[in-house]
Amino acid sequence: MNKQIILIASFFGLTAVILGAFGAHGLEGKISDYHLETWKTANQYHFYHTFALLFLSTFSRAKNSSIRVSFIAFTIGMLLFSGSLYLLSVRSLIGLEGFGWLGPVTPLGGLCFMVGWIGLFVAAVRNRS
Repeated sequence: MNKQIILIASFFGLTAVILGAFGAHGLEGKISDYHLETWKTANQYHFYHTFALLFLSTFSRAKNSSIRVSFIAFTIGMLLFSGSLYLLSVRSLIGLEGFGWLGPVTPLGGLCFMVGWIGLFVAAVRNRS
């Protein structure tokens, strides 16, 4: 599982850098300041949870089910939370104005983040080293 976590974290890290650069250089002047701030929030949480995944990889040898829960929760959280915010930021540019259901997806991603952090807490409590 360690390798799987590192591979996923590497992918998310790469996409965070690409999307951060795109937001800073490709979206300025094309979307409102409000939407640009939303993009930046998505990117910050994308990075934070990429680092959280990398930290999880140090625990993964413990074969702890809480680590697996955290891994899955952080991954889904990034897709739902950051993904929905990225899309909400640019929906007028890419023709998704009618996708109002994206707004309620964001808190579900936040809930996944919370589950991931709880899983990490439980794993740390259970770890005997």
